[in-house]
Amino acid sequence: MGNPKSLISNTDEQLIENLRLEGVSKRRSEEELFTTYHYFIREGMRKYNLSEDEAFDAYSDSILAAISDLRKDSFEGRSSLKTWLYQIFFNKCVDLLRKKSTNKNSVHQTSSIDDKLFQLSDNSRSVIQRLTDKADWDTLREKVNELGENCQKLLMLAADGYNDREICDVMDYKTADVVKTSRLRCLDRLRKLYKRPS
Repeated sequence: MGNPKSLISNTDEQLIENLRLEGVSKRRSEEELFTTYHYFIREGMRKYNLSEDEAFDAYSDSILAAISDLRKDSFEGRSSLKTWLYQIFFNKCVDLLRKKSTNKNSVHQTSSIDDKLFQLSDNSRSVIQRLTDKADWDTLREKVNELGENCQKLLMLAADGYNDREICDVMDYKTADVVKTSRLRCLDRLRKLYKRPS
């Protein structure tokens, strides 16, 4: 990161360093990254004619992808953090538009049970419900136990009908939006555990 060609600011550099740590510093940095560029959601709605939920999902996916890349040291600093993140977001929006266009043009949409089970929709209650309907309870319990205490609690509260704002209060998250992103991340990890060979 000491590269003289680097276009990232000292503030962004500090944020990136903190994202590579563990524990509270990492979580705070994830929240900071999420809230700093939250206005991208409105951009997605305005520029790409996405619904608020679609733009939010594209943004959440972008943040998760960015965090993963930053922790793996894949970001080279050839552009500012904002420009780099916006490019990821732009690609997610384009992918979403393509998918919507394909779905409109297909008469019969076919997908595997895996895809249907683990779509990262906003409604985690229905995801958990579908998991329990399709998978046996012991397997589900085993996979959820592998997620760690925070994810377990968050998903169980969501499955019990708590909304994001209530979970925010119960689990002491900064905002309801951060709860939503955290839940998406937990569901993504759960999906990966199901796809992993036994």
